[in-house]
Amino acid sequence: MAETGASTLPPTPPPHSPVSRAERFVWLTARVLEQRLFAHHFRGAAADPVETALDAYRNEDGGYGHALEPDLRGPVSRPLHTAHALRVLDAVGRCAGQRVERVCRYLTSVSTAEGALPAVHPSGRGYPAAPFVPVVADPPGDLLSTGPVVGLLHRNEVWHAWLFRATDFCWQAVESLEKSHPYEVEAAVTFLDAAPDRARAEAAAGRLGRLVRAQGLVALDPDHLDAYPVSPGYASGEHHFPYDYARTPRSLARAWFTDDEMTRSLDHLAAQQQEDGGWPLRGRRSAPAPALEAGPVGTIQALRTLSAYGRTIE
Repeated sequence: MAETGASTLPPTPPPHSPVSRAERFVWLTARVLEQRLFAHHFRGAAADPVETALDAYRNEDGGYGHALEPDLRGPVSRPLHTAHALRVLDAVGRCAGQRVERVCRYLTSVSTAEGALPAVHPSGRGYPAAPFVPVVADPPGDLLSTGPVVGLLHRNEVWHAWLFRATDFCWQAVESLEKSHPYEVEAAVTFLDAAPDRARAEAAAGRLGRLVRAQGLVALDPDHLDAYPVSPGYASGEHHFPYDYARTPRSLARAWFTDDEMTRSLDHLAAQQQEDGGWPLRGRRSAPAPALEAGPVGTIQALRTLSAYGRTIE
């Protein structure tokens, strides 16, 4: 008979399952934050330790810094770090309360005149950053940084004065896109998946999906990648696949792809797990430390995407 009061843990998966192989990779390479996130998502651990680990990156101004987004080094708060923090809080169901109120105050303080977020704020000048995220004196508002933040806040039913103008900016930016690139499209999808006006979001998503296919921004046949161009400025071989846009079956971007196209892309994702248990980085990295820190982030995302589509990872 089991001891009374004994804790119940999820069953240990087979030693060669995708999640077990990834767990070893995480223990060998990850920051404390990703270790805690992995335990929460795949080992039934509580959310509190994730929040505690995330607090190490939070600054007095309500924003986040300290290389939370690995390509941006230094202690100062930046919009891309704060977007990363919101993704973490959303993932563990803690995107609410005073913590998010402080985040919104920070967002207000760094927004442009049109109410949007710059990709990189000039306060980061003097600290190392990847060359593809340069610091400029007067940066414009950017859908790449604003869309994910606005989307995550709407998804969690956060209401703050900052959101009104930022939402208008996102609508204007998404609906006026004539040419784009994969990361900007991903940002737009995050916004559209949670925008309160669902009919408008569905119409905008349909148009965006047609643009993605017309401009070749998605690799539909992983066995013939040479047939698909890589966007200017991206790393060699940095293709994007249907699962990059439709992270879950509930995403509006899922309607952009046939069942066969989605299946092929998920088969490709599952097959990409490496010998060390991690998934390969596709983007450019400016130094060894950012590459090492980004690996577990991408590995956790790969497992969550596969799981969302019902793929066996245990």
